[in-house]
This record gives sequence, structure tokens and C-alpha cells, in this order.
Amino acid sequence: MSGPGMPSPRLPADDPTGLQSFAVLLRRMNGEFNRIAQEFAQSQGLHLTDVQALIAVLDADPDDGPMTPGRLRQQLNLTSGAVTACIDRLERAGHIQRVRAVDDRRVVHLHYAEAAKSLARDYFRPLAHSTETARGRFTAAELTVVVRFLAEMNRELVLVRQGPETRPAPPPVADPGSASMPAVTREKGA
Repeated sequence: MSGPGMPSPRLPADDPTGLQSFAVLLRRMNGEFNRIAQEFAQSQGLHLTDVQALIAVLDADPDDGPMTPGRLRQQLNLTSGAVTACIDRLERAGHIQRVRAVDDRRVVHLHYAEAAKSLARDYFRPLAHSTETARGRFTAAELTVVVRFLAEMNRELVLVRQGPETRPAPPPVADPGSASMPAVTREKGA
């Protein structure tokens, strides 16, 4: 068991960059992020789902336009009633604002309130500092690889959530003797 003040379980020494090591490290990081998000939610009188909604509004792809209740419902996999209750809580707490679209008053956009952004920035400043400290331990070239890995993981997680029918065909496995493509091997138990 791990947690604050508890020693972390060791990674498999025989394959520190193998699938098992990645799984352990990603679970640990996800667990820590979830604990921090839960603490923020509690400090604001919110639910964890509300924090996930705030993150979705903050990180909405600008190419898709402002976040809408319908997109938020899809992204969080909530019912219409649950997303409405979530938006109501966030609006009452001053974290988001509902703004009607100028060109179509039936369309509602969700915007992160400036005061709430400032509050979140102050709350998460230690996390930003820790992130910057960790980044400082790597070269620019190493960070480029880390960013590429994280982007690919996020892309793969979206595909997993969307279901197997949305996944592209796997790349061809090269002949181990071919110099043009590296051979793809499967992890044991993967």
C-alpha cells in the first residue's frame, strides 16, 4: 500500500521501462492527481465530478469552440440531469458562467469564471511548482519525448473510451530482419 509517508512499491528491476513499470507509475501519478483534485473539491464544497467538469471547461479545445452542456455531458459520460446538476453547483459556487451564444440564444456556452481561475491557480500553485521542479531534472530533448509520450497516451485513452470501433488498424509488424522498421514485440501478460 502506498500513500503519504508510505514507501512506494518497487518497480520491476528486470524491465524498468516495460509495460508493468509504466502501469505502476501511471497509476501512482493518477492516484496523486485524484487525491489533489478531491482535496480541492472538498475545500470548495464541490463533488469530484464538478472538478472534472471544471477541467473539461478549462481544457476545451478552442477549435471546437466554447464548452457546451451537451459536449460536457458526452465528455464526462453523464446523463442530462447529472450534467445540469453539476453545472448548477458550479455556477452557484461562482466557478463557471452560462453564457448564451450571440448568434443563437438557444445555445449555452460554459465559461470558467475569472475569479475562480485565480482561486484555482492559487490552490494548485504547489502542484505547478512541483511540476516545474521535476521538469528541471530533464533536458529539453528528454522533455520532448515525455510530452510526445503523454500526448500519445491521451490519444490512446480517448480511443479506449470511444470503443474498439474507433481504433485505427494496428501498424504492420516489420520483419525482424528489416532495417526500415523496428520489430514490434508483445509484453508478457499484455
